[in-house]
Amino acid sequence: MVRMTVLASGSRGNSTVVSSSRTRILVDAGVSCRELFKRMQAAGEDPRTLDAILITHEHQDHVQGLAVTARKLGVPVYFTEATHRAWIRWITPRKRMTYAEWLAERKQQAEARAVAPLNPAMEDREAFDEEHDALASEAEKAKADPALLPAVEFFSAGEEFCIGDIAVTPFTIPHDAADPVGFVFEAEGLRIGLATDLGYMPPNAAIRLRRCDVLMIESNHDLDMLRDGPYPWSVKQRVMSRVGHLSNNAAAEFLEKSYDGQAAYVILAHLSESNNLPELARVSAEHALRDRMSLLGNRVLLATQDQPMASILL
Repeated sequence: MVRMTVLASGSRGNSTVVSSSRTRILVDAGVSCRELFKRMQAAGEDPRTLDAILITHEHQDHVQGLAVTARKLGVPVYFTEATHRAWIRWITPRKRMTYAEWLAERKQQAEARAVAPLNPAMEDREAFDEEHDALASEAEKAKADPALLPAVEFFSAGEEFCIGDIAVTPFTIPHDAADPVGFVFEAEGLRIGLATDLGYMPPNAAIRLRRCDVLMIESNHDLDMLRDGPYPWSVKQRVMSRVGHLSNNAAAEFLEKSYDGQAAYVILAHLSESNNLPELARVSAEHALRDRMSLLGNRVLLATQDQPMASILL
């Protein structure tokens, strides 16, 4: 069984769980750890069963709860190297250290921990230190090193890798971040595609998103609402740019002209609370899919900001 649960989607935080019968992955951690756990439990997902966290890009609404969540669960975090570097700069802005120096420091710390004690007295001291570390509060750890993670794994866009029995294919998307990616997940013969936070749908992404059983794409804003809305003009320009966010019209154009029509579910995600309405996004997508919708295919669902979606089971 393959399962997808959107926990949160929008400008205040994004997170999704993708799982097979043996592996469970958290894609982005854009709300607090407490809120993530609360929403997972409400959706019937056990946070303790997560195997890894996968990050699309370093913007705050995708990484807000990352460090605390990873430390509490003791799971590895997967980034591109450029995204990891940008996340380090964001989470430790006052630390005057280059990324290379930060990596060297981590390597030295790992090597020091790996050195075995040479005498019983040192063994006793090590046992004491380990017990003391185990009792240290999460707040103290975060204060000492807010970028501390149990393990970091790097991947590159365009290169498939596996987490457990889930094959992951990351692909480059156009957004104003260091190295943003979308993902296709494949397990048990089923495919889930995820592409949000992109200014337009490039050909490489459209190709990757073919043959998906579940397709989650951005439908961020209505162009008229954005133009007439409360944002400063500079922000409006950013959102409408080719490294901003996908409008309802752009999402509909993709669904009508470039999408292969193979998904059982089409999820509209990252809807703006200020510059969109769920009804506008839905009508736009359903009109684009008017000749493809059926009881078993292309059912349009909307991901929301304030509560998890009902899990999709395949």
